[in-house]
Amino acid sequence: MRNIQMAKGAHTVVNRCARVKPGETVLIVTEPSRMSIAEELGAAVCAAARLAEAPENAGGEPVFCSILPRERDGQEPPAPAAAAMKAADVFLCVVGKSITHTQAVKEAVAQGARGLVLTHFTEEMLVRGGIEADFPAIAPTCRAIAQALQGAQTVHLTSRHGTDLTYSAKGRRGNALYGVVEPGEFSTIPTIEANVSPLEGTANGVIVADASIPYIGIGVLEEPVVCHVKDGRITSIEGGRQAQMLKDDLASKADPNVYNIAEMGMGLNPKCHFCGFMLEDEGVEGSVHIGIGTSITLGGTVKAACHYDLIMTGATVVADGRVLLQDGVVQL
Repeated sequence: MRNIQMAKGAHTVVNRCARVKPGETVLIVTEPSRMSIAEELGAAVCAAARLAEAPENAGGEPVFCSILPRERDGQEPPAPAAAAMKAADVFLCVVGKSITHTQAVKEAVAQGARGLVLTHFTEEMLVRGGIEADFPAIAPTCRAIAQALQGAQTVHLTSRHGTDLTYSAKGRRGNALYGVVEPGEFSTIPTIEANVSPLEGTANGVIVADASIPYIGIGVLEEPVVCHVKDGRITSIEGGRQAQMLKDDLASKADPNVYNIAEMGMGLNPKCHFCGFMLEDEGVEGSVHIGIGTSITLGGTVKAACHYDLIMTGATVVADGRVLLQDGVVQL
């Protein structure tokens, strides 16, 4: 029964999101602990676009690449895996530590591959939650918000919990990640989000994460984490036990770029819920996250030792005077 339930989610990933075509090569990068998910995706690839009258080999061809778990988020995959990603028509990354913000993903997409990243994915996430969303139906709203963020001279983010942050996105692209990819694009699953990478050095104010920091064992927040920002970088972190966890982890990286304000994203998936897993939490409809650290895959210029998202609720986003989100409700 469990395999049948997982097969439905795998079908969504392969057919509705990656849109695998007959004869395409699909690289599945995974780890031993997530092989059951990878196998379901592989089975869905084999059956992709197969018609009743089609020959037995009418599906795609899955290629499995099992790697050792990365030691940290943002660590590059092994060189052979990176090369295979560039050579594939589609790559699916089912991993524990995120490889989203890596040169490997950036270069594979530049070669024309279609990519989906399933970080921290569990069998349960392939059955219910964000995976149940109608990804194509949400795409127009996601694209509209990304377009509104693109190149904005001034973006102002506030929240009822105390966030008050301004930045410029001048010259920056807006990114619409709605789970459906074209050649030369990647997205994350099951989050649906529109995001932009602030121009380096322009962010100033206060970030109050009240919902989740789904990394390094923090997860859903017990109390708010407050970060003060000056000239594009976090200058101080305040709060309780979880704030100290974040503070200690960032300090341990010995990399000043981990404090870079790398991203502002708006969650748009009505099926996502806060549970402590990154790609569920940051996709919650009406939430906003501030990404810190690496920004190279989002349109920024910074490569750091990590990329973490600080997630909040009850936020308002105004881009060049246009209200995109009001108290957690999308206005477009």
